[in-house]
Amino acid sequence: MLALGLAGCSMAPDYARPAPPVPPSWPAGDVYLRQSEAGLPAVSYREIFADPRLQALAEQALVNNRDLRVAAANLAAARAQVRVVRAGQFPEVGVSAGVSNDSGTATRAESTSYSLSGGISAFELDLFGRLASATEAQRQAALATEAAARTVRLGLIADIAIAWARHAADAELLRIAEATAESGRKTVTLSRARLKGGIAPRTELRQAEQILATAEADVAAQKTALAQDANLMDLLVGAPVDRALLPTDLGAVLASVRVLPAGTSSEVLLRRPDVLQAEYRLRAANADIGVARAELFPRISLTGLLGLASESLASLFTGDAFHTTVGADASYAIFSGGGAGANLAVSKAQRDAALASYEKVLQTAFREVADALARQGTIDDELRAVTMRTEAAADSAQLTQARYRGGVASSLENLDAQRSYYTAQRSLVAERLTVVSNRVTLYRALGGDEAVASGSIPGR
Repeated sequence: MLALGLAGCSMAPDYARPAPPVPPSWPAGDVYLRQSEAGLPAVSYREIFADPRLQALAEQALVNNRDLRVAAANLAAARAQVRVVRAGQFPEVGVSAGVSNDSGTATRAESTSYSLSGGISAFELDLFGRLASATEAQRQAALATEAAARTVRLGLIADIAIAWARHAADAELLRIAEATAESGRKTVTLSRARLKGGIAPRTELRQAEQILATAEADVAAQKTALAQDANLMDLLVGAPVDRALLPTDLGAVLASVRVLPAGTSSEVLLRRPDVLQAEYRLRAANADIGVARAELFPRISLTGLLGLASESLASLFTGDAFHTTVGADASYAIFSGGGAGANLAVSKAQRDAALASYEKVLQTAFREVADALARQGTIDDELRAVTMRTEAAADSAQLTQARYRGGVASSLENLDAQRSYYTAQRSLVAERLTVVSNRVTLYRALGGDEAVASGSIPGR
């Protein structure tokens, strides 16, 4: 009983979560949105990405994406490795049997001998918690692998949302380029007629041709971009994607991607998968110290054997046929050149490095969220300004073209107004895409979507 009680001891230092090395609240000021006092709840991607088409693509990706399959395989291997290490805490029981026949001689009769043995071999009494600490270290490493799988899942959904929105942006840019090219052809036709009539210089025609060539080049580029967007979506989903699920209206995409409400306390970052992964690694390093400390003490192993040997099956369990042997041994290195102490120092240094890595991950996460909030705090004003500029450019282009056809405005003024309107339209598309990207980035940075991993990880 004493041995069993001692076997439950552990020399690993008590683990205490480090205080987060970040401020207790998000930044506030002119460029930051004020956040509510409530903590951030776990939010499913379905609550942020409301469009059923995007949800369908995300669900397909969670089944088919190859990066997720790799992460799942790594997690399965990590869970199995915990069981491998944990098996060392239990005795190994083996059974063997044999039979031999003696043909006999002229003075000795033929005889047959049977043997059966079963026993516990090389069972180490874990008096100082070496095996228990090793199991705990492996269990924490498996949990870190599980957190890494969640990081892959979170990033995959965010990447799909960005690629989905970019497809809509490229579709809009294609329509803008096609409309501009069509308008440019009409302008070139008019300029060529004016040149032939002797009422316009050749420079007017050449400037109109430049605008047309630019728009036609953009048409070709946007067709390429749309094809590449579809190819990227196929890769992310891990299977051919129904093109009907890909959007072509960026305005509808913007309306369907909701703003993720952020909590006031920066402790919500402790739910980010990469932060959890760093903490589990820190816990594993802490358990490794227990292994290294236990190495400073002797190991005690027990070997037990229950042997059966008989000349005949009839007397197998009678008399002297039953033999029992039990043994124990202890080993301790009297001199190892300080190796055990050095291993302990290595484990402590690795724990300190894991602690610094944990704090760095947390600080990085805080910075990413703060940056996303800073962008969110001003992006609406920026979008409003770009929208006003585009509307003004559209009105200016229409008025200038009317004046040009009436002979009031010069061709240079007309072409410059068309060029400005084309640039403003493209800027508006880029700004809307930035708004969507910011919302997705904040979703990713806060790590709000939690994955429930299948299976369980054995305990100590």
